[in-house]
Amino acid sequence: MRHLHTRTTRRRVAGGIAAALLAAAGLTVPAVAAPATEPAAPTLADGLALTPPMGFNNWNSTNCRAEFNESMVKGIADLFVEKGLKDAGYQYVNLDDCWALPSRDSDGRLVPDPVRFPNGIKAVADYVHSKGLKLGIYTSAGTKTCNSAGFPGALGHEYSDARQFADWGVDYLKYDNCNNQGVDAKLRYTTMRDALRATGRPIVYSICEWGENNPWEWASDVGHLWRTTGDISDSWGSMLGILKKNLPLAPYAGPGHWNDPDMLEVGNGGMTDTEYRSHFSMWSVMAAPLLIGSDLRKASQATFDILDNNEVIAVDQDPLGKQGTVVSSEGGRWVVAKEMKDGSRAVALFNETGTAQHISTTATAVGLPGARAYTLRDLWQHRSYNTAGTIAATVPAHGTVLVRVSADRKWAAHPPAVELGLEGSPLVEAGKAAMLTSAVTDLGRTPAEHVSVGLTGPNGWTVKATSHTTAKALPTGRSLRTSWSVTAPEGTPTGSYDLTLKASYRSPTGMRVDSALPLTASVVVPPPSGTSGLGDLPWLSATNGYGPVERNTSNGESAAGDGHPITLGGVVYAKGLGVHAESAVEYYTAKACEKVTADVGVDDEKGANGTVAFEIWADGTKVASTGVLTNAMPAQPLTADVTGAQVVRLVVTDGGDGIDSDHADWADAQLSC
Repeated sequence: MRHLHTRTTRRRVAGGIAAALLAAAGLTVPAVAAPATEPAAPTLADGLALTPPMGFNNWNSTNCRAEFNESMVKGIADLFVEKGLKDAGYQYVNLDDCWALPSRDSDGRLVPDPVRFPNGIKAVADYVHSKGLKLGIYTSAGTKTCNSAGFPGALGHEYSDARQFADWGVDYLKYDNCNNQGVDAKLRYTTMRDALRATGRPIVYSICEWGENNPWEWASDVGHLWRTTGDISDSWGSMLGILKKNLPLAPYAGPGHWNDPDMLEVGNGGMTDTEYRSHFSMWSVMAAPLLIGSDLRKASQATFDILDNNEVIAVDQDPLGKQGTVVSSEGGRWVVAKEMKDGSRAVALFNETGTAQHISTTATAVGLPGARAYTLRDLWQHRSYNTAGTIAATVPAHGTVLVRVSADRKWAAHPPAVELGLEGSPLVEAGKAAMLTSAVTDLGRTPAEHVSVGLTGPNGWTVKATSHTTAKALPTGRSLRTSWSVTAPEGTPTGSYDLTLKASYRSPTGMRVDSALPLTASVVVPPPSGTSGLGDLPWLSATNGYGPVERNTSNGESAAGDGHPITLGGVVYAKGLGVHAESAVEYYTAKACEKVTADVGVDDEKGANGTVAFEIWADGTKVASTGVLTNAMPAQPLTADVTGAQVVRLVVTDGGDGIDSDHADWADAQLSC
């Protein structure tokens, strides 16, 4: 179940109770430890979940609404078959909270809600099984589940509940963490493991205690997967924060025991298709469970195109069972590489920033053996190229290029890999020409021949090349560089507009290749002279962990304008920005500003919870930061010299412990120009 974010206080209180009980018993509470290189990992060895589970869970799209019912579950099973998702590897159709009545029967047994499931759970399981699929169910390792209605949990009923699930034909159990009465997590989850084992039925066991007790350190012989983070929400900031928490845990994942960064939000509407492709790509390179969280009955074709990309799924489902590891991450430009069973590497070039970025690595850096050349397969374009060893791309804002690279002796059969890039910032003041330079670079071992390039903009814009747009041939590492004058008409409103850089070339074998790089130009206005409040200025872009970035109020987590007065250490501020980690807000400063100042900290509204860190960036360079701040700390003054910067970015990270309760304030934030 995905708990509403306002319940994070209860979660941490529960964890605090458990810690207090341990302390009272004379036991120490273990600190969060960095993962060992090769942690000991005994497993259940029952042959289940040898690759990350794939399926569906209703919670992200329906919660406990009335539409969650027998008809919906059967409809999802039908769509798995009709849309090819079953053939792509999805097999579990999982029920989340609210499937039961609020009370057990006189014999202490769970009772399915007769309105939602008039024929009972077994009938649903039988229907799902008839489609060649499997059924999952939900309960909590507490006295009640996580829903506010308080459905019965399994604490103290583990063996009888497990027997019921097995008798119904359940194949997967998600076991949540609410209302746990402070009982030790390992004890609660181990008891249910033993209860499931006693049924004799093979049931995949998903531990959902939100990573609070570092389950990666103890749960590999308890469950088949364990949540590593708090709940995901359908936003870029939430997905990004969870990704960063899960990435360092790669040594703990493997066949039969997986890190689980929560369900997929693909298709729920809170992110762009580019962001959803990044979400799906990064979950796959992390060997994460792929549990669809959108209502497939309402899904667009674009959603299905993401979810059933067989080449990306093959990365997630590789039988070697390695989770991808971070090769580099400087400036929000991530390279994550995953070793594959056939010796190849899946490599994700992931751009967390709000502007296109050149991201590069090498075959050697991702662990491939030395070779004269390599085959590079783009898993979203479904095209193969050759590369001399460089793995690089200009990656759109919030985008991911996912490739599979191998030391393949047949590399010469493929055309050379060519990178399209744009130098200079595509920031345009209406009525004024902006000068940009495109680059078409041959990364291959073979030359790119008969190269041509073009740049197009919106209707009414003027885009002119001011230098050569063709080259007879580009040897390895050489580029065709073209200068462009780009003008938006007078009166063009501020905002984002699409540009497309296109290139065409031929391989030595005569194969023609056409490539395109979607880019974003922003029409901007320079900031006013003097000192201005950042809460009153237009921004270039803003991403946030929950809800929108708020102007001159705290973060309300939902709709714009639902925040409260910014309050730090009892002091109320009339102006500023209210955000929620992970967050980034970018401003156009036109090389005309000198200084950013703010009082920063965790807003008082979250009580004792919340840990964050603040950063100020000027044109890709970090110029000020705070380190980790907690709610117990008073407001911290932060000043940054941004002289000469064209773009200033205000960033809040999660402090290293996930994004729960991370309400952060840029109080009295000002820009001097």
